[in-house]
Amino acid sequence: MDLKEIQNLIKFVSNTGVAEVKLEMDDVKITIRTTIENTTEATYIQQAPQAAPVQQAIAPAAAAVAPVAAAPAVEESKYITIKSPIIGTFYRKPSPDKPVFAEVGNSIAKGDVLCVIEAMKLFNEIESEVSGKIVKILVDDMSPVEFDQPLFLVDPS
Repeated sequence: MDLKEIQNLIKFVSNTGVAEVKLEMDDVKITIRTTIENTTEATYIQQAPQAAPVQQAIAPAAAAVAPVAAAPAVEESKYITIKSPIIGTFYRKPSPDKPVFAEVGNSIAKGDVLCVIEAMKLFNEIESEVSGKIVKILVDDMSPVEFDQPLFLVDPS
């Protein structure tokens, strides 16, 4: 299945109003989810070659990608959102037996490590770009995150 066929499938699913479609073939698994507004949220393609599975996120230019985590109902204009720079798995601790990097209410400084995101067996430390106090952690521990997904809300005052 090539990219053009996948894009046509995404357009077809978006126009039908179906919430989710899963397609599994010999070496490819595709999941397409749509939101209530009938826009494509995300498409995951997982191929099973000889070694480990490869997972990619593909979104056509015509479809808007909806954010995965909803922001809190508090007044957000005064808060700074720290977002994920990569796709991977979010971890709040450096290892299972260690304490978490940051909690709600903690004061942080620029350069402090807030979490770790695992991507392709590499653990990437995510450092704070601002100083302030953590207001909310928007992602659960050990959950997958997308590129540019909000992770933390920080009060810079």
